This record gives sequence, C-alpha cells and structure tokens, in this order.
Amino acid sequence: MTHTPEPAAGSPSAGSAAPVVIIGPMGAGKSSVGKRVAKALGVPFTDTDRAIVREHGPIPGIFADRGEPAFRALEAEAVRAAVARGGVIAVGGGAVTHVDTREAMVGARIVLLTVSPEAVADRIAGSDRPLLADGGIDAWQTIMDARAATYAELAHAVFDTSRRPMSHVVDDVVAWLRDGHRPSTTGTPTSEGTA
Repeated sequence: MTHTPEPAAGSPSAGSAAPVVIIGPMGAGKSSVGKRVAKALGVPFTDTDRAIVREHGPIPGIFADRGEPAFRALEAEAVRAAVARGGVIAVGGGAVTHVDTREAMVGARIVLLTVSPEAVADRIAGSDRPLLADGGIDAWQTIMDARAATYAELAHAVFDTSRRPMSHVVDDVVAWLRDGHRPSTTGTPTSEGTA
C-alpha cells in the first residue's frame, strides 16, 4: 500500500535537510538500500543497530543480559541522535514498537521497505537475530504480522524489495524523495507485504 499523507505545516520538502528514516521488517534490505540512498543524495548514513553495537556491544548479548525493553530504550536513544544528525537512517525492524522511537521520527520522511516471506527466507538464514533464534521464518512472519499496521501507519511511501534488484529500489526511493513526497508510479506495491 503506497500512500502519501498531506504534509503537515513545516514538514520537509524535496531538497530540504529533513532526515529520511527507513523502516521495515528484518531482512527487507534497510541497511543496503539506506546506504545507497544516502550516497546518491550526498548525505550521511546511519545504521542505528550498528551504532548500538559500537556503544553497547552485540545486540544478542543485550537481549540476553538486559532484555528487549532495555534494548528498545537504547534503540530509541540511537534513533533520536541519528535523526538529530540528519541524512538517511536505517532502523531495526522493531524500532517502530517503541513510543519514544516513533516520536523521534516525527518530521522525518519515512520510507517503508517490504519483503515477502519467500524472498526473506534466504536473507535471514543463519541469522543471529534474537527474535528469530527459535522460530526462523515462522517467527519472522509472526513478528511481521504484529508490526504491519504500525509500519503502514508511519510510512509516507512503501517500496517492495522482494523481486527487484536493490539498485532499482534505491533509484525509486531517491526519485520519490527528490519528487517531494509523491510516490513513484513504478516499483511500488499496491498492498503486497503491508497486510
């Protein structure tokens, strides 16, 4: 589902310095796409998961030692700091579940990347992601289903990465950003992946 809400007063337009936040499920390609979009736009790129690892150690260890709520609090801090710096920010799949993280995204242009379970299966094989440790693709689908409505509510535009080269997805995202909040007419799903 691709949608474009009316920009709020003071909201960013194309060419402004407003940050771009890339959200979506695990394995959708947020970091890969985000890095390339940032390069194309000539702005900084931040992967908040990597920022957390640099500051606090491996994410599986944080989950094991301190629990998911502690991780989500660290994640909210990382997202807030990244949004303040600007550029393109890729956030973890579960970042949208925390109210402080959602508040930190206000004013940003939010891009949702979706992916089908079939396409993501190979991408997450052998993953050390804590929430997939015991369930694999079934766990991924359960988590995706639980978060889908939040993803859809936050997104200003949606791009599916299931069957298209990442370079084409990047081109579509960049075109949408440069077009000032109007979604591109190619490469965007109508409803697939956004349940």
